[in-house]
Amino acid sequence: MRALVQRVSRSSVVVDGEVVGAIERGFNVLLGVADGDTDEQATWIARKLAGLRLFPDEEGRMNRDLAAVDGQVLLISQFTLMGDCRKGNRPSFIAAAPPEEARRLYERVATLLRETHGLPVKTGRFQATMQVEIVNEGPVTVMIDSSQAS
Repeated sequence: MRALVQRVSRSSVVVDGEVVGAIERGFNVLLGVADGDTDEQATWIARKLAGLRLFPDEEGRMNRDLAAVDGQVLLISQFTLMGDCRKGNRPSFIAAAPPEEARRLYERVATLLRETHGLPVKTGRFQATMQVEIVNEGPVTVMIDSSQAS
């Protein structure tokens, strides 16, 4: 499971001309689910997102998490994060989870962020073509990969 996290001052996602999710200060998270990912990895990703300290403290150091700044999460399914570009010029997506399993784990991460970590979470629409507006603050962007969990 991969999460591309951007610290944002605002972000929104539009499907068919309708805003389906929008946040102010927080994280825009693009989430890719790999074939073979598990509930344990979803739990790890949610915990990592909730505890990630990307917001500045009074000294300007990235030392505050979402809860400390009343931040929100816009969680967007992004299977192309699982793309493999090592060979040729067109990515292979064979490593991406099948849609039913990807949806289940994507929804699991959203539920964990809401219910276990108490964070306000908005979402995109699974398997839809979306237009995402991101105002990246900093810019600050990090990648979290559950395969690197220790």
